[in-house]
Amino acid sequence: MIQWPKSNDALGTMNRGNPCESGLCTLCSSDCKGKCETWMSSLRGRKMLYPRKFGKITSGSGNVTSLGLGYHALRIQGYAYGSTGLSAGMTKDPDDCVFPNANTETIFGNEVKVKCRVPIMTGALGSTFIAAKYWKSFATGAAIAGFPIVVGENVVGVDKESKMAGGKISTAPELDRRIDIYRRYYDGHGAIFVQLNVEDTRNGVAQYVIDKYGDDVIIELKWGQGAKVIGGEIQVTSLDYAIFLKERGYVVDPDPTDPTVQAAFERRAITAFARHSRLGATDLDTVGQVRESFMQSVDYLRSIGFKRISLKTGSYGMEALAMAIRYSADAKLDLLTIDGSGGGTGMSPWNMMEHWGVPSLALHAKAYDYCKIIDDQGIKVPDISFAGGFAREDHVFKALALGAPYTKLVCMGRAPMIPGYLGSNIEGTFYPERRSELNGNWDELPQTVKSFGKYPEEIFSAWEDVKQKVGAEEMKKLPFGAVAMAGYVDKLSCGLQQLMAGVRKFNLSEITRAELFSANRETEKETGIPFMTEAQSESAEEILKA
Repeated sequence: MIQWPKSNDALGTMNRGNPCESGLCTLCSSDCKGKCETWMSSLRGRKMLYPRKFGKITSGSGNVTSLGLGYHALRIQGYAYGSTGLSAGMTKDPDDCVFPNANTETIFGNEVKVKCRVPIMTGALGSTFIAAKYWKSFATGAAIAGFPIVVGENVVGVDKESKMAGGKISTAPELDRRIDIYRRYYDGHGAIFVQLNVEDTRNGVAQYVIDKYGDDVIIELKWGQGAKVIGGEIQVTSLDYAIFLKERGYVVDPDPTDPTVQAAFERRAITAFARHSRLGATDLDTVGQVRESFMQSVDYLRSIGFKRISLKTGSYGMEALAMAIRYSADAKLDLLTIDGSGGGTGMSPWNMMEHWGVPSLALHAKAYDYCKIIDDQGIKVPDISFAGGFAREDHVFKALALGAPYTKLVCMGRAPMIPGYLGSNIEGTFYPERRSELNGNWDELPQTVKSFGKYPEEIFSAWEDVKQKVGAEEMKKLPFGAVAMAGYVDKLSCGLQQLMAGVRKFNLSEITRAELFSANRETEKETGIPFMTEAQSESAEEILKA
């Protein structure tokens, strides 16, 4: 098993716990005082693209590994000449072919197109309490930065303030809060998705959303995610709340209505209950039945008014992958998110997360193959988003290139949540009277933050940019987590521009699989991306023999 380094001396970053390929810790805590690369990027923005102590050091690569199968074993090609994708009015003059002119905007959708300033989206932030606590920062930051955010499954069902009428949801204050926060700062870039699982469908969430918000919302069907093979989970520590969730129709383990369990809870032998969702499609036995049921679900959503529909699938085997791609194409969906194992979650059984499903690179490589098969038949391929362990700009570039031209977005789950935690913790030290409301975890600024300054304007590199965008008065209402999100996205977008300039593609639509080569033979075999010394070898030999 590859062990990822806990620290990077060049960048001055360090993981608190065990790091994974994304650079995040396996356990990302909301009270963390630093300082992984994503945490630091939320404060320093694009400065985190460069080694520290400029003028006093030289730096050299210290983390080049070609072992194993993963995104780390894909390397980015570079070119010594040429340029494509420049915006209108620009020429191939060197003054125009500079990385700030690389266009990171993307568009996805079938008939209704969605514009995004950067080619990322959040994972589904659902009923886990950490998503609810920091939603204002997540949603505000995403809207200001101009990328989509996803309200995950079960948000309505677990809301104690929501009301049912005739077995269907009639009021959903937590869902309303989440949608309204994003819409407040939405400026035409990005979108908000609401995800449906079995319980959401039974509770009539789709009907509620379309009746109240119309087509401002993209509805997302969920087949699964890369972190788990069963439905979503949360953990609750209240017996009354556990009983409420069971009455709402959820699977709650152990059973909170069992007198023996209640006695054990009273004596503190049991301190928490796990709420689980149900498996979908348990009544379907054949591929044909799956297709029929899926198309019926899409037809129903269109019949009640949804013009934009997406699908999220997990790291199942090849049959399910093929079904997701083909059925999404047949149904003319707006987006298909393919989530590989190696990503993250709010709460899933740990060893399930470690051992189930197809790892991201292998799954995404096969997704490209399957998209190509239906494309060659003249069938329009749905726009694709890859998910599963992404956090940095090189991850974004590699994922877009591996799935090109079908990939339009890269879905990030845990990484864009870090700015929300960090900003809220900092804001709570400046406004201690609101610390509980902000879910701040710190009594005072830690030294890792103080080293950047005493005031928000010093601490957050993106402060003035965000203030310029929203105005001085609105800035007073903005959560610090949104400012931290802007810093993180600034680093991602600038880093992506630099990589694009390196391959001389100044528009995302120009990126191809030829921008990658494999660092080992296993990766070459699984992805179809040529080994590094064989990529362009024919052209090289022609030059030598000329």
